[in-house]
Amino acid sequence: MVVLATKLYVEGDARERSLDSLRSLVNNEVGDLDVEFDIGVRHDDFPSVTIEGDDATVARNVLREEFGEIVPDLEAGETYVGTLESWDDDGFVLDAGQGDGVRIQTDELGLGPGSATQIRDRYGLVQHMPLQFVYGDDEPSRLAEETQDRLYEWTRGDGRLNVNSATRAEVRATLNRAGHAQDYVTVERLGLLEQSVVCTEDTDPPGLLASVGEYLPAELRCVVP
Repeated sequence: MVVLATKLYVEGDARERSLDSLRSLVNNEVGDLDVEFDIGVRHDDFPSVTIEGDDATVARNVLREEFGEIVPDLEAGETYVGTLESWDDDGFVLDAGQGDGVRIQTDELGLGPGSATQIRDRYGLVQHMPLQFVYGDDEPSRLAEETQDRLYEWTRGDGRLNVNSATRAEVRATLNRAGHAQDYVTVERLGLLEQSVVCTEDTDPPGLLASVGEYLPAELRCVVP
């Protein structure tokens, strides 16, 4: 079984649509392998994928690479994925399946000056977004360099609109229905329900947010280059 490092925190019909989306994503990754899989959701909203078949080991490794994995124990110096659960001026708290969460202090984020709240605003981080971190035991945990580099790249691009509580297909459909098919390059999947709309050069991210916000019952945050 693999516990995926992405959360399924919506309810009702949205939860069923999200599960259908996750099944499609998992099938896209392992459908050509000799396996059968079943998806469940843990009490903490992390989905688990049980895999059986001749290619089960390969399939598990594919899912770990694509989504990251929630593991029962963390080892100092190793890199893991947690979801952004809360924040204050002093740091982020990531949910890595460890109860109270893993705290990343502001000076361990490696994302420039300002409080953790200001850094979250600068990089448009939405709640539940998966982030890689290096776990510390006797010393503080820190945000992984790969995540730092990716977020810095966001501020050097043409701008983004980050969204949570919606699948990639739902975000794309909303953008197109609102008349913005020509205003974005693609929608990058950050997690199952966290997406990043990559804007075109001439698109103003705050203007896009104002236009589509009424259609998406979600948290929306901009990255302005």
